[in-house]
Amino acid sequence: MPLPRSYFVRVKCPKCGNEQIIFSHASRVVRCLVCDEVLAEPTGGKARIHAPIM
Repeated sequence: MPLPRSYFVRVKCPKCGNEQIIFSHASRVVRCLVCDEVLAEPTGGKARIHAPIM
């Protein structure tokens, strides 16, 4: 049985410093829950993550 290639990542919002867990292959725009900054956007496969990974 093959292993999954997707995973969850803890990122830190560059604007407010909030830590949040997001999916590596997100199919929708992921925004910070505190300040509404875009943290990741879909690309068709892996999401493009705009925040530093913890």
